[in-house]
Amino acid sequence: MEDGFFLHKATLFTMLLTLCIAPTFVRGQGTRVGFYSRSCPRAEAIIRSTVQSHFQSDPTVAPGLLRMHFHDCFVQGCDGSVLINGPNSEKTAGPNRLLRGYEVIDDAKTQLEAACPGVVSCADILALAARDSVSLTNGRSWAVPTGRRDGRVSSASDAANLPGFTDSVDVQKQKFADLGLNTLDLVALVGGHTIGTGACQFFKYRLYNFTNTTSSGADPSIDPSFVSQLQSLCPQNGDGTKRVALDTGSPNRFDASFYANLRSGRGILESDQKLWTDASTKTFVQGFLSGRGPPRLDFNTEFAKSMAKMSNIGVKTGTDGEIRKICSTFNA
Repeated sequence: MEDGFFLHKATLFTMLLTLCIAPTFVRGQGTRVGFYSRSCPRAEAIIRSTVQSHFQSDPTVAPGLLRMHFHDCFVQGCDGSVLINGPNSEKTAGPNRLLRGYEVIDDAKTQLEAACPGVVSCADILALAARDSVSLTNGRSWAVPTGRRDGRVSSASDAANLPGFTDSVDVQKQKFADLGLNTLDLVALVGGHTIGTGACQFFKYRLYNFTNTTSSGADPSIDPSFVSQLQSLCPQNGDGTKRVALDTGSPNRFDASFYANLRSGRGILESDQKLWTDASTKTFVQGFLSGRGPPRLDFNTEFAKSMAKMSNIGVKTGTDGEIRKICSTFNA
């Protein structure tokens, strides 16, 4: 929220917000907030402290965990399938090869198994760790429904439906819609790129000999004054694994400045920049930038709602799936 609201207005807003959105992100498909309140009361605290400890020594784990949760939910649902090791597991698929933060999940699982053996799923650890990562980077926290169980399938071929960095807006919208997520969810969740980095290999093609190019050889949707900066960071024959901040305004702070980059033609990924040039998504980008409307949008609020909605995609509860003893391996 912006500073300067009178107390009674802020209080009224908080009441209305609670009434309007609380049911959306406190329960879904058999999960519920406080699922471990009796079976493992310290579960969320253990996960939070583990994420914080790793974050203090390596802040890159925050965007890493956030993206890992996203990639997990888009394949087989939010069931921890992206955590499995193996020659043909999801982890080996092209879009997942540069995911980071597995050691945080393993560390939290080790501690939870010592405190509450066989109780807390790896899928829940990942969902909670993603939330805590946002909070640690100055984003807003939210209540995470828990009670997910871990899946028993992890196949690299299933990762083909993950959103791609060259996808058109229509393709992105369809991939989200297939999982019950709407256009607002798309624009809000892509805003997670406000923290973290992207490898040169995922956008370098936009800087040299781009299709429908300008005289500079770069994608014409990129701010011309930004092209030379990106070219210096990602030389044409340079290291494709070198990483560049996805939000040049405040790469380590969870805020709406990512959308200001899109407005200025400074979106790093092609799929991100397209959110500004497509009318159906530009409306929401503008809403996040202004905090006004229509539609009136607060980025932190909408991101929390969309994350909770996404985190209940295809969850396994009850007797479905399993509670893994080790997050990287199916139970025997």
